[in-house]
Amino acid sequence: MHQGLFVVFEGGDGVGKSTQVEWLAASLEQAGVPHLVTFEPGATWLGERVRDIVLNPASGPICASAEALLYMADKAQHLTEVVEPALAAGKVVVCDRYIDSVIAYQGAGRGLGESIERLTAWATGGRTPELTVLLDADPGDAVATIVSQDRLESAGLALHARARQRFLDIAARDPGHHMVLPARQSRAAIAGAVRGRLADFGLKLSAPRGMVDA
Repeated sequence: MHQGLFVVFEGGDGVGKSTQVEWLAASLEQAGVPHLVTFEPGATWLGERVRDIVLNPASGPICASAEALLYMADKAQHLTEVVEPALAAGKVVVCDRYIDSVIAYQGAGRGLGESIERLTAWATGGRTPELTVLLDADPGDAVATIVSQDRLESAGLALHARARQRFLDIAARDPGHHMVLPARQSRAAIAGAVRGRLADFGLKLSAPRGMVDA
């Protein structure tokens, strides 16, 4: 593989994104594929500060526009410092959340509308993933499983429902770069479906040894 591949896992809170990132990373490691695992917000020095501000329940009131701009700062820094260098080195970049999240949560959830998409495109220089995996679940079930909720997780089910619908709308609009999977399938079934889709990009991956399904 001479050029990198950008793979993103998206979806509401509590759907199992981090688990699937871990499973895919294990498959890539097992196959000897150079890769980088990262996340948003928070994977850079600037992102750490943004993450604390936007997710810490102790943060003061933040208006929707300011919140969105903070996320944009995280994305711009993350792409410059982490994602682009890894892609330029030919690595598979596996990222937990990216642009769909801010379009869903701030655009739909916070009511900022479609203008957020133009802002996101500007902040990221138009960089889009080759594949976005959307793990879909009813937020009434998924968010309820989170015991200690951060500032966004505790923003109310109405916000999460609006975000879920926007995630689905984004995926339906661009099926060539998105795959939607029911988050309540077994972890192994989800991971297998992702590996199957990545075969289209020339990645022949097998189930990671030692990973236990549930």
